[in-house]
Amino acid sequence: MLNSMDNTVGSLTEEQKSILIGTLLGDGTMRIKKNAHLEINHAFSQKVLVDWIFSKLSSLVITSPKWRKGNGNREAYRFATQKLPVLTPFYNLFYKNGRKIIPSNLTLSPLSLAVWFMDDGSKSYSSIYLNTQQFIFNEQLQLIDLLKKQFRIESTINKDKTYYRIRIRSKSAKRFIQLVEPFVLKEFRYKFPSVMTP
Repeated sequence: MLNSMDNTVGSLTEEQKSILIGTLLGDGTMRIKKNAHLEINHAFSQKVLVDWIFSKLSSLVITSPKWRKGNGNREAYRFATQKLPVLTPFYNLFYKNGRKIIPSNLTLSPLSLAVWFMDDGSKSYSSIYLNTQQFIFNEQLQLIDLLKKQFRIESTINKDKTYYRIRIRSKSAKRFIQLVEPFVLKEFRYKFPSVMTP
């Protein structure tokens, strides 16, 4: 985890820290006034993931996830944590001038990687993608370096229309799956390339 935060997030379990980091690499959003809170907001089709994250973070939440009609035909399913001092260090690490960034001292666990994958992963026949388009190019390079140093996972930048995302190299896809597979909900195993399904 983020070792420098150990003294400030003592009321969070290691599992909660991992999940929180995984959601922030994906579509999780934080906002702050005095203290920060986390918002989890997905399409209703991702209800299983939202309910699972809620079950793990329920000690930080008062109101259970709710369905909401979005723009057009979109149906959203979301919840927000309370505004808590224990969450503020995560906001300070992952946000700069209101924009989500990649912290320079980020450490991932396999669980963080799995949550990130369930949230923002996709596949082709034999490749795995992490849809990191929300991050600037240099931050995506930072994530590629992090995957290599922490997990020996080789990845590269992949151009997706006008944006960029991370592609796990085929030679590292099996290792990636072995790391995340124990944590990936059965409803999200369709994101594993069919040629490498455990």
